[in-house]
Amino acid sequence: QRTTPESQQQSEPFSCCEVSWPVIGRECAGEGATSRRHTMRYDLAFFLCCCKSFLGDNEAEESFYGILNIQHDATADEIKRAYKRLSLQLHPDKLAQRGKTPTEQDQLKFTRMKEAYETLSDPHKRETYDAIGERGLKWTEEPFAMDPQELMHNFAKSSVLDRSKIFAIFVVVAILVLMLPLLVCLHADGTFGDGASWIWTLTPLWIWNAFILFYHTRVIMMGPIHRPDHIPPEEWVDPLPMLKRYTSLARFLLVLSFEVLVAIKLDFPALLSWFAVFVPFFVWEFTTLIKKWPVSQMRIVTLQDLEIALGKPHQEFTQPEKELIQKRYTVVPSIESPEFEQASKVKSRSRHDMVVTIFRICFASLLMLELNDVLHMNWWVIFSPFWILSALLCMANLHAYLEVQQMAVAKDPNIFMTGDENNNNYNNGNSRSNGNGNSDTPEETNYGSVGDNGDATTTTPLTDDEREELKAQVLQSSSKLCNKCCSQGFTLILVIVFICKLQGADFSSLWILSPFLFGATIVLCCLGCAIFGITEVNTGDIEFDTQQQQQPATNDVEAPAAAPMGTHYSPPSNDNDNDDSTNSTLSQPPDYTAASADSQQQRQPQQQPVDLLDSSYNIQTSSLPAQQQQQNMATTTMTNPAVPPQQQSELDDLD
Repeated sequence: QRTTPESQQQSEPFSCCEVSWPVIGRECAGEGATSRRHTMRYDLAFFLCCCKSFLGDNEAEESFYGILNIQHDATADEIKRAYKRLSLQLHPDKLAQRGKTPTEQDQLKFTRMKEAYETLSDPHKRETYDAIGERGLKWTEEPFAMDPQELMHNFAKSSVLDRSKIFAIFVVVAILVLMLPLLVCLHADGTFGDGASWIWTLTPLWIWNAFILFYHTRVIMMGPIHRPDHIPPEEWVDPLPMLKRYTSLARFLLVLSFEVLVAIKLDFPALLSWFAVFVPFFVWEFTTLIKKWPVSQMRIVTLQDLEIALGKPHQEFTQPEKELIQKRYTVVPSIESPEFEQASKVKSRSRHDMVVTIFRICFASLLMLELNDVLHMNWWVIFSPFWILSALLCMANLHAYLEVQQMAVAKDPNIFMTGDENNNNYNNGNSRSNGNGNSDTPEETNYGSVGDNGDATTTTPLTDDEREELKAQVLQSSSKLCNKCCSQGFTLILVIVFICKLQGADFSSLWILSPFLFGATIVLCCLGCAIFGITEVNTGDIEFDTQQQQQPATNDVEAPAAAPMGTHYSPPSNDNDNDDSTNSTLSQPPDYTAASADSQQQRQPQQQPVDLLDSSYNIQTSSLPAQQQQQNMATTTMTNPAVPPQQQSELDDLD
């Protein structure tokens, strides 16, 4: 079979849905017949099943075949000749040679013709275009280029058959997820008979493991990732090194070995001991600890700490010092940078995983000893690591929530007050009059906190954005606490039901899965209502008033801004006409001035340069987050000019 140069470039194998095959040329040797693929690619079939309802109708779009004026079964040579013929007619340079000025419409026609040729000359793109049209082709190449409103509009006009395909996919996924636990529960209840084999019952598990093993094999067969041309060799780091790929495959084989040994032990109890069955599991757990240990002990230092420790700027670090720093520390710009937050999260997550792994090892040890008739203990005691771990996780999240709440209160004591309480507290604290009748505004002092010199620290009022950020942090921490407690409670309920069944309770094992079955039913019902209930709303007879009513200002005076929620605005009153202070123009808003920057910044202590190459030396972070929070509290005090109490209250309302 001969191929043209264009199709020969596309004759390399490509991968679709983990299946590779070469693209077949469209022109046969010696004759104009075509060799079109009779079977559709798996990815296109899945795309048509899932996403056809989002593409809408393509009848309004002009076909690429119509643009090139060719048939749907045109060969590669026919496509090329049609492109050359139309290029001579529509190319802007050819139009200029014929004395015609190219218009925008001519340019658009030439662009569409070129796009049609690029699509139909590529066998892979042509097959995709024939199956799902121009919109589907663009969606596969640039998924985020499609307008979400257009997708939902097309879905609202889709047929019931297309929606049924999407709903059927969710149903199949739910069945595949719940099939294995259902088979295990039915086998445990004796539904399959006394002679049923556990190896056959766990067939869905073997199929799933086969897919995972195929994935790991394909990843290893890919070989090392080649360095892109735009990245220098000294800066290139393989994102997926071969050692990591082999390690992942080895860890998966440990899990697979444990599953196979458990199935063999259940079918042939006298063949193996439970000690031998649990060997791959313990090896896998210990590899997890080895993997998480270096990350959990990661030392995070700032660039300023390194410069102070070495006594020289970062640009003067030697290459051995840089290599040692990269090996022993994680360097971040500052403790307020996103890099520090991300590194702290990774370190905290690694420690959390290590704690969970240790409790898992303890539970597996107790279970192994009980199954080998060594302990002869109650099942409630065997599952005691679950109770302790759940309590520790809830307490840890509660402690984190209290820390965030305490930090927020330290920065703004009135953060949890309502709008009225906050406004009254602000007015009462700033409208204290002295004997002369003037408003005396003392410093807003927080007597609950003491600075380094023994004096009470003062707080600076936060901006609205800072207050909203603090509230968001508190809300996120409380949400995480609620989610963790609810998830642990749900897990404990399932464990309790499972232990009751082990203790000899007379109920079906399906009750253990009843929460999952009930949840899956609710989710599928909601998805069905959402998929089949979306309809297109006719907005042809509805008019929307998008013009904002703006009242022009008179006498070049701008209207006051709307008062924020939780405050009450009252205009200035002139009850006492004889009082000059009330008849006079209101004073300007208070001029808040902060102290100089030198008074806010703390000088770093002068330290002697150290030898970083000394392995016994550890850099200590000079400023921890908790200390930084205390430093943020020790800010300067803002004072207001003296104004009468009534005007001061009015200014507070205006603010």
